Amino acid sequence: MRSLEDFRSGKPSSYPDQSVCAEYACAEFGLTFQDIDDGTGLVFSGRCSWYPQNNATASTLASDKYFTNIILESAGAPTLGGEYFFLHDRHRAHRPAGHEREDALEHFRKLDASAFVKPLLGSRGDFAQAIHGEASFRSYLDEVAQSYDSILIQRIVSGTEYRVFLLDDEIVYTARKYPPSILGDGVRTIGDLLTAHNAALRSRGLSPVAVSAGRDPSLDVVLPKGKRWDIPGRMNLSAGGTMVLEAPSSDAALALARKAARALGLRVAAVDMFTDIGGDPEAMRVIEVNSNPSIRLLEQSGRSDLILKIWHHTFSAMGLLGV
Repeated sequence: MRSLEDFRSGKPSSYPDQSVCAEYACAEFGLTFQDIDDGTGLVFSGRCSWYPQNNATASTLASDKYFTNIILESAGAPTLGGEYFFLHDRHRAHRPAGHEREDALEHFRKLDASAFVKPLLGSRGDFAQAIHGEASFRSYLDEVAQSYDSILIQRIVSGTEYRVFLLDDEIVYTARKYPPSILGDGVRTIGDLLTAHNAALRSRGLSPVAVSAGRDPSLDVVLPKGKRWDIPGRMNLSAGGTMVLEAPSSDAALALARKAARALGLRVAAVDMFTDIGGDPEAMRVIEVNSNPSIRLLEQSGRSDLILKIWHHTFSAMGLLGV
């Protein structure tokens, strides 16, 4: 029996993680995997989407963070809420008043010029960050408008962040999220290390960490060799964050994840949430729900058994395997 590492070996860094897992699962279940895009892994025979068991309506609703919040709140699943705003004038005649760029600034002021902002339809943590001050907010809008049409503005909330991955109503795994960090080398300053970190993010098509070396003297500090410095904000794996397989301390978090997935009608879902908000062990809210979640963490954690479980569910939904 070939290991998952065998299937990963020799693949270019651009090769999709899910395609590696699909080929591995096909071999395990006696199915044929055929790359039909000259070895890129972007298209293979039989594929209609990574998770075809999620219907188009549910996936589309989950991709819009505002719609998701409205649906979850109506189902009794607390969220971080937020208001949406458009960054361009096109299609302005087709939407209600109060959601334009000038309205975004007014709303930001109502939040004491401090908020967490992210693209309404974004993913992988791109441009998801806390913004403080009107000048920074205006600069953020100018930058994000080059890539996105709309944003969601939310109050800043702190807590312990978890991801709960579900297949239908079954919890497949839970993971705690930790922020990305830089590692000191005893030579470069924190600012220099962040510059290198940002270059890596840009190479992957992601927005950089917002830094201003001229305003924060701590960025001029040389980080001792081997010492880690956490980068606040987004915790996505793609943005350098880390996840560790770990269960929330309360079963209520699992119940909330199930309620969120059911409300959206998703058969496969990764529910991101905050628990212990403000130090209150009973305070928890859904951050967002992913209908097309990555399972790279499972490969990194050596849990090929869970990868096969997920793909067995997928192949069964496609009619390729018996349930």
